[in-house]
Amino acid sequence: MTTDRYVSPVEPGATWNVPVTGAARFSWEYDGGRDRLLALYQKGKDKQWDAQKRIDWDLEVDPVNVAGFPDEFNPLFGSEIWDKMNQRERDDFGRHQGSWLFSQFLHGEQGALTVSARIVETVPDLDSKFYAATQVMDEARHVELYSRFMEDKLGMYYPINQDLAKLLAESLEDSRWDLPYLGMQVMIEGLALAAFGLYRDMSTTPLVKQLLAYVMQDEARHVAFGRLALKDYYAELTDRERAEREEFVVEGCYLMRDRFRGEEIFQQLGLPVAECMEYVDNSQMYQLYQSLLFTRIVPCVRDIGLWGDKVQKAYADMGVLDAAKGDLTTLMRQDEEIAEEYDRELAARKSEVADAITLGTE
Repeated sequence: MTTDRYVSPVEPGATWNVPVTGAARFSWEYDGGRDRLLALYQKGKDKQWDAQKRIDWDLEVDPVNVAGFPDEFNPLFGSEIWDKMNQRERDDFGRHQGSWLFSQFLHGEQGALTVSARIVETVPDLDSKFYAATQVMDEARHVELYSRFMEDKLGMYYPINQDLAKLLAESLEDSRWDLPYLGMQVMIEGLALAAFGLYRDMSTTPLVKQLLAYVMQDEARHVAFGRLALKDYYAELTDRERAEREEFVVEGCYLMRDRFRGEEIFQQLGLPVAECMEYVDNSQMYQLYQSLLFTRIVPCVRDIGLWGDKVQKAYADMGVLDAAKGDLTTLMRQDEEIAEEYDRELAARKSEVADAITLGTE
């Protein structure tokens, strides 16, 4: 059972039950819809793929250095704590770090699966229901993909990070139909997309690069969906309604900023947590990492019109305000192109193997 491989106890068969509120909304308008959203829906249908067949699962992964990073990328590198570790302890830390990170990716995708199903139920317009239905399938595939990666390559799991759990619960518990969009499509998906991109571009592990590239190809459409669906609606909000959403954005972004600090790893390994967290928070590498994580969220928040003084002040406090200048359209086009390049490389490798088999037979 998977629950046997969590680093802290998880009760077999137990579920995390989040009470949801709000109405299931039906629309009787079946004629047409927004052209851009329907085009995205068509693209979502065209781009479905099979995680069992598209990915080369035979590629090896080093469980003590999942992404294949040099030591300099370790969050504790250069600290007295790191310098006192022997190689076995560093390898153990690396195994826990990789398992923690990909566990959070896995839990986040299950959250996205649940929230996207919620969007199908509560969004009032049919064109949004159409696209959200394709996203449900995408998220199911991502859960399948990360689950197999964890099972086959790592074999150890961490529970869901509590900052992520809190934002997921708040997105589901609110009765307003747009809050699941805002929490998932803009913030959780936006942060995940940036994190996936960092590991896709910097990893030296072929399987990690490949699976992240394919997931990002889907996620780029999901963020675009959130932008299209919310931009028109938010333009019609009252000042009070807009202020409420901006408060949600500020709280959510602080939660997401803290999501990747890795405090659970230090607790699990019996390291001095306060000392580790102080070192991580003040390290140049982590500060750069944090700023890059918001490259997708900030321009999206600005684009949908939640750009009041409180939001801008929070982003300035986090040191990510300049990310508002980013071009999301270009970034998402690059995500699709990178995935397509991996397809070409994989097809070429399969062709080489087939040719070699043919020559051997002859």
